[in-house]
Amino acid sequence: MTADAELAPRRPTLADVARAAGVSVATASKALNGRRQVREETRQRVVHAAEELAFRPNVLARQLQKGRSGTIGLVTHDLEGRFSIPTLMGAEDEAGNGEVSVLLCDARGDTLRERYHVQALLGRRVDGLIIVGARPDVRPSLGRLPVPVVYAYAPSEDPDDMSQVCDSVEAGALVAEHLVARGRRRIAVVAGDESYGAARDRVEGATRALARAGLEPAGGRALFGSWDEAWGRTAVETILGLLPDVDAVICGSDQIARGALDTLREHGRRVPEDVAVTGHDNWEVIVAHSRPRLTSVDMNLEELGRRAAARLFAAIEGHPSRGIESVSPRLVARDSTRGFYTPAD
Repeated sequence: MTADAELAPRRPTLADVARAAGVSVATASKALNGRRQVREETRQRVVHAAEELAFRPNVLARQLQKGRSGTIGLVTHDLEGRFSIPTLMGAEDEAGNGEVSVLLCDARGDTLRERYHVQALLGRRVDGLIIVGARPDVRPSLGRLPVPVVYAYAPSEDPDDMSQVCDSVEAGALVAEHLVARGRRRIAVVAGDESYGAARDRVEGATRALARAGLEPAGGRALFGSWDEAWGRTAVETILGLLPDVDAVICGSDQIARGALDTLREHGRRVPEDVAVTGHDNWEVIVAHSRPRLTSVDMNLEELGRRAAARLFAAIEGHPSRGIESVSPRLVARDSTRGFYTPAD
């Protein structure tokens, strides 16, 4: 043994805590683990002793006693991290007591790579898995695995699996209701790729909300295209040519909205005075730096991650659930829709 090792302070043990609190080791353990068999006065005394001694329980040993590793795996197909990172942050918040770690793997949209990562994580004896899709469409189930699985953002096709998803229909309704409440009546809808269920759902939600107000999308229908700025510019150019009196544009993504803002500016249309614009995803790099700052829908992905992790932890504890659960979005109003608008006669 080296001199340094001899001089290093000994790490306090549970027995030290019990001795300082004047209780048995078993009672100290129950008190620190929140067991109900311990009186509150005794629990407080044990907690105080643990704090005084800077006692830190051996989490790994505790997990191993339960037959667990204290880790979960998160496999994502989201290459850019726009959806997986907030979901991961939410999952880590839920696991924030320090007893669970999250291992992140990127499957890069490849089914074979996903399978490899799942097997590698199982080899590391993770206690459960969260699978995050790249797009919010139904995906194949991984089938029966030796650990619980929760699907996030993209739901599993198997109704016996547990899936947490964003409510895109409600998201579409939120922006339409927001614009109607501000006096907008000639509202165009510029959606993303129609092959995405989310694009169709957002249009459905917006169309329903407009119908409740006695309106329909300007031009009679939504325009589907892609998710990028180029489509936003092209779509709004078309809309202004056919419907010069349009007073609002609902965009299916923040990128589309940025293209829409560029084209409106080029045509001398003021936002929001002449035309209000909304985006979708509340992507900070776009919404905060748009001119003007962009009203957008936040899909509440951190809450999605928290709920997915909570469902997974419950399943690990022997309380699994099944089916698809939706997380409600929220509208973040900014300058691109501010104020109340009175349509011209």
